[in-house]
Amino acid sequence: MTNDAASAAYQSALSVIESVEPTVAGAIRSELADQRASLKLIASENYASPAVLLTMGTWLSDKYAEGTIGHRFYAGCRNIDTVEQAAADHARELFGAPHAYVQPHSGIDANLVAFWSILAQRIEAPALAEKGVKHVNDLTPEDWETLRKALGNQRALGMSLDAGGHLTHGFRPNISGKMFEQSSYGTDAETGLLDYAEVRRSAQEFRPLVLIAGYSAYPRKINFATMREIADEVGATLMVDMAHFAGLVAGKVFTGDFDPVPHAHVTTTTTHKSLRGPRGGLVLCQPEYADSVDRGCPMVLGGPLGHVMAAKAVALAEARQPSFQTYAQNVASNAVTLADGLMKRGARLVTGGTENHLVLIDVSTFGLTGRQAESALLDSGIVTNRNAIPRDPNGAWYTSGVRIGTPALTSRGFGAAEFDRVAELIVDVLTGTQPTAAPSGGVSKAKYAIADGLAAKTHDAAAELLDANPLYPGLEVS
Repeated sequence: MTNDAASAAYQSALSVIESVEPTVAGAIRSELADQRASLKLIASENYASPAVLLTMGTWLSDKYAEGTIGHRFYAGCRNIDTVEQAAADHARELFGAPHAYVQPHSGIDANLVAFWSILAQRIEAPALAEKGVKHVNDLTPEDWETLRKALGNQRALGMSLDAGGHLTHGFRPNISGKMFEQSSYGTDAETGLLDYAEVRRSAQEFRPLVLIAGYSAYPRKINFATMREIADEVGATLMVDMAHFAGLVAGKVFTGDFDPVPHAHVTTTTTHKSLRGPRGGLVLCQPEYADSVDRGCPMVLGGPLGHVMAAKAVALAEARQPSFQTYAQNVASNAVTLADGLMKRGARLVTGGTENHLVLIDVSTFGLTGRQAESALLDSGIVTNRNAIPRDPNGAWYTSGVRIGTPALTSRGFGAAEFDRVAELIVDVLTGTQPTAAPSGGVSKAKYAIADGLAAKTHDAAAELLDANPLYPGLEVS
């Protein structure tokens, strides 16, 4: 798509929106302006292409399509079948997966589909066979009560939140923590790295039904061949959540033992983040889990979003182009440059560097909490998010860390020189920020003060980098 064509499409769309609700049209324009004017370093965010974004704004949104391809509970779904099939085909080819399910609305939904599919495969199917019934619809209310008790007592073992795991990996505030009896494995206290011997010991002691691998704030690769060995040793299903690093898998940065798809029984992901698609999820699995996974709707999902599945197909088609592998390699190399630039200026990084797309800064060495650092950086035009670090004394709200990533700015064309300059700006802001007194006395975990003129100076420096690497160049929406 040419820049002129994209501009015309967005101008027309915003004009139509504005005629009905000007506030929304104004917010859309403002969001583009804000994203163009800030250094987006949130590791879970990216920029989808105009083609992906435009695909979502279509009448494919108007169809109900519960069921699977060719087996819908509504008539008139042949076009939804076409786009869902295209997305699934691209996903299988891109990741080398035997089966792909592209209906999940989000990463959480993808994980729920995976969990219930594993439970169905490991527990429900044997229970049905024992009772001599062929389908869950044949179970009596008493049968279901028995199954619910069995399902509720199953065990899951995943990475702890402070070590970089995710809320959906069995933690109590999330529904996954209510489905499973949960235990966690952490990282080495000195290095911050995964200790596979300790993971094996935990698995042998806890005997989980599901061993969960994957992360949202762990700046290293995982050896999935080793994780599969551990799962097999204890009879567990290996589920990998690759939502954060799916783009590095698709782009062949992670291969062999570090590619989860050949090793995991079930792999989940989002389709945005490093994959650079629409907000949504998908599930990849080995053949024995395919039937259970395809029951995601109506098992835990509502009607599939046809317009988003179509956008997934477009994004996955983009990711199959050779240019995406170049992009993914640049994401990883830029992360190393960013990490090196921070460390040589005195910042402490969890694990002492990175092997993927993200970096986790321990901001306590600057005398700050994560909340103070996140806010001071935002004031200076640098968008990050605070994040807990291993054994964090400040907990999950204030935190002692800030997580940053390279996917979005790499999409804008940033390279080594730009990321080294970004590292310099980050350290300058953190060095020039001090906590202030709390209203009740003592030092506040939230309040802070930035040195006079530093935020404006950083904004100006960021603007130079951003102007040289424009977002959606040539696209006008005024």
